[in-house]
Amino acid sequence: MTETETTLLARCRAIPVSTWSDALDQFGVWGVVQGIPLQSGSGRICGFAVTARQVPGKLHEFEKAEFAVGRVVSASAPGKVLMVDVGGQPISTMGGLAAYGAKQLGVEGVVIDGACRDVDEIRKTGLWLSSRWVAPTTGKGRLRLMPLGVPVTIGGITVHQDDLVVGDETGIVVVPSALVAEALPKAEALMAADQAVEERMLAGETFAAAGAATGYLTPKG
Repeated sequence: MTETETTLLARCRAIPVSTWSDALDQFGVWGVVQGIPLQSGSGRICGFAVTARQVPGKLHEFEKAEFAVGRVVSASAPGKVLMVDVGGQPISTMGGLAAYGAKQLGVEGVVIDGACRDVDEIRKTGLWLSSRWVAPTTGKGRLRLMPLGVPVTIGGITVHQDDLVVGDETGIVVVPSALVAEALPKAEALMAADQAVEERMLAGETFAAAGAATGYLTPKG
């Protein structure tokens, strides 16, 4: 990553997903990923999307080599989030060994609109991973990897290569790459407003009083 990208991601990582969601509301943009819970890891991730789509089918519909999970794992890198579209099917695209491989390469996190398996092994790696399902069914012979870098659909959100992805225990949000420079100052301002309310409450004010004093709440809030 360039120094500029590293600095940008550091600023973006400091902001909770809830605040990013509020910032996107100011632009009328819906970027909240739905129905893909955190299965492994903790804390907040932030990185640029690496998109992958795997077409689901019946067992033996595809050659095992077409699963090509090694290509997906090899796209892992610091500052990157793997965004894998499996069409929401309960077919596993990543198990313990693949998760370990992605962690070795320094990937920021993995989001799968499909399934993972060996979740106990994945948790041991410390990899931050969200998936719609946890299922034992292998993707070998059932999934075919399409070219990397194409637009994908993850939790109802269209994700393009290099979009910003932020995830934490609350959820996952995708910020279109063209909007990041404009949305980031909005998100930082919202976070500062939250911190102002918290500081007043720590000093003894009630939530209602602190919210009214800072403009966080209306007088009737």
